[in-house]
Amino acid sequence: MSDGRPFSAAHGSAPDDPTRRRFLVGGSLMVSFAIAPAVAALAQTTTEAGTFNASAPKLPGSLKTTPLLDAWIKVTPDGHVSVFTGKAELGTGIRTALLQVAAEELDLAPDAIELVTADTTRTPNEGYTAGSHTMADSGTAILNAAAQVRALLVASAALRLGVDAAALTTRDGAVIAADGRRVSYGEAVQHADLHQNAQPDAPTKPPSAYALIGHMLPRVDIPGKVTGGASYVQDLRPPGMLHARVVRPPSYGARLVSVDSGRVEALPGVVKVVRNGNYLAVVADDEWRAILAMRELALAAQWRSGPPLPDPANVHALLMSLPAQEIAVADQGTATSKAAPMATLRARYSRPYLTHGSIGPSCAVAQLDNGAMTVWTHTQGVFPLHAGIAEMLAMPPGKVRCVHVEGSGCYGHNGADDVAADAALIARELPGRPVRVQLMREQEHMWEPFGPAMTVDAKATLDAAGMIADWRYELWSNTHNNRIENAGRLLPAQLLAQPFTPAPPKPIPMPEGGGDRNSIPLYRVPSLHVQHHFVPTMPIRVSAMRSLGAHMNVFAIESFIDELARAAHADPVAFRLKHLDDPRAHGVIRAVADQFGWHAHSALTGDASPRSHGAGFAFAQYKNLMAYFAVAMDVTVLRDTGELSIERVVAAVDCGQIVNPDGVRNQIEGGILQTMSWTLYEETQFDPQRITSYDWSTYPIMRFSSVPKRVDVLLIDRPGLPFLGVGEAAQGPAAAALANAIDDATGVRVRDLPLLGANGKKMLKA
Repeated sequence: MSDGRPFSAAHGSAPDDPTRRRFLVGGSLMVSFAIAPAVAALAQTTTEAGTFNASAPKLPGSLKTTPLLDAWIKVTPDGHVSVFTGKAELGTGIRTALLQVAAEELDLAPDAIELVTADTTRTPNEGYTAGSHTMADSGTAILNAAAQVRALLVASAALRLGVDAAALTTRDGAVIAADGRRVSYGEAVQHADLHQNAQPDAPTKPPSAYALIGHMLPRVDIPGKVTGGASYVQDLRPPGMLHARVVRPPSYGARLVSVDSGRVEALPGVVKVVRNGNYLAVVADDEWRAILAMRELALAAQWRSGPPLPDPANVHALLMSLPAQEIAVADQGTATSKAAPMATLRARYSRPYLTHGSIGPSCAVAQLDNGAMTVWTHTQGVFPLHAGIAEMLAMPPGKVRCVHVEGSGCYGHNGADDVAADAALIARELPGRPVRVQLMREQEHMWEPFGPAMTVDAKATLDAAGMIADWRYELWSNTHNNRIENAGRLLPAQLLAQPFTPAPPKPIPMPEGGGDRNSIPLYRVPSLHVQHHFVPTMPIRVSAMRSLGAHMNVFAIESFIDELARAAHADPVAFRLKHLDDPRAHGVIRAVADQFGWHAHSALTGDASPRSHGAGFAFAQYKNLMAYFAVAMDVTVLRDTGELSIERVVAAVDCGQIVNPDGVRNQIEGGILQTMSWTLYEETQFDPQRITSYDWSTYPIMRFSSVPKRVDVLLIDRPGLPFLGVGEAAQGPAAAALANAIDDATGVRVRDLPLLGANGKKMLKA
């Protein structure tokens, strides 16, 4: 590892593996191209996923910011083909899908391609892997770059063979003439210039010619995971590695008064105790020894308490009372009907703070060697993290490298960036030795950035015909993006003797949005007003969580739509269809209704029976510009206990051109299950002193016994249409469908999440 080369967790190859060494030598030209624009010009500016100043705005996907073809596709003279993406595999299967896209356009077998993901010295800067942008941005870039590279290779082969390029075909890494003569890609690339900008509107294959896109390909990341192979950053064990553990303060703002480190340094295997201001860690030659030393170090540390946290019972009142930046998200039309309205409804919905609760606590490995720092990390954004670590260490950016290795748990801004900073800080103290830092469960749960609490106030008027005439919607929320904009966003950097100050929180502009993501209903409403009260002050540390504000906003909107349908004496599905003009929205709604066997539901006045059965429906288009999603659920509620059983779920998704049907289905199923856990059970707990939900007993999540008995996912493929991300499409609709089904079963409308929290259970038992 002395040269900073990456080692593979997915394949278990060590740095001195000769196979790996041959690949690196053969691929030495990969670092010779210039990725433009420069890293500084590609700093994240406006969205969670990263919106950059486009150097080539007419190009598709991330080619806008990195237009050079050999930034995406590299072919060596020996025929080795590498494909590069700035996006990271987070367990969503994107490595497989991106391989399919590249292999399709290059006419190669997927296993003949080396896919290189998120590495600050090798790949394009694509910001964060977030916001369901991977296929839309990176997949689109690779599709178009691969098509243009194949065309350049064909043109080169045509000159060599003395034939018209149009008469040539490609297959299995070779260009083939009608008479059977072949020119390998390795031979063709010797007279082809791939170091040129992509061209706009260059042709790609017609969908009718696809052999890989649209078909199921087994995920390339699964075998190692199911057989116990080295798959995650948590699994890395480079030679000579040391183990470190950190000691976090007991609460926000606590100050380290003193620490008697002598007895800890005398423990067997302890290499070093690291203290810098309020930052405290210990390094040992063995993981268990590091854990024992961490416990002793925690006992030896004396802390002064920080300022108190607010009363958790009053969080939503506090949220609505704090100074806010006012953002008019939508303000259009006025109610014009002079007829007496059928009804005016008003409702308030709330969501608590949520914990990411990654099954594997965050981990990173770092090494300082010859003045250069390399960090192996499961961050969702290696480039922003790279900049933050360089600032924290006061090192030139060119001396810092961040390499993504998959982590066992993610879907938002969890502790991955913090532990990467831990590893870098500690490795700086021990030059030449790889240092592995693994957070403990309580450290992950207590110190990660949480999903923000939100409060929503909705008001709408139905005209005499039972149509929505006026819609007023207000939301209060902290930021949903405290990702690494500067070193101060890294928790360890805040604890140093000379601490770094976090960059101030900023809202994410629409149409992507942060707290206001999906706050504009897709429904036809003549008079519409949406107001975002962006609250910069945060009682506890918050940042991005899967789908950002869409989870809460769609939950509130789709719950309110059901309430309006009931007031209009209308079937909930028919009511939605009457207010939608988009044919693709109609498509997913009708697909679910037909498969589910939806029948017109009469508005219930309440069911007093101890065992109540009901169905719920919901729909949304993620961000109003990505995947369309509809879902219906059957539930059974035991009124005397408040227990709930989810009998069946039927969902449909339209995400444009589908690359891997199994991957899309996996994402939708996973999104539904995760959302059910959030919606039914999850709530970050704290008291005036500290976060108190520090393990799985204090932060319960959905158990296998509560998983739906059946989940069916219908895929609506749109060959040739743009890729629309699916990773977060299910979050909001699944939450609302669940609430609507409970209301249908019991006549009780629970508007505060979690639905089976203390308040919800009390309402259901009443």
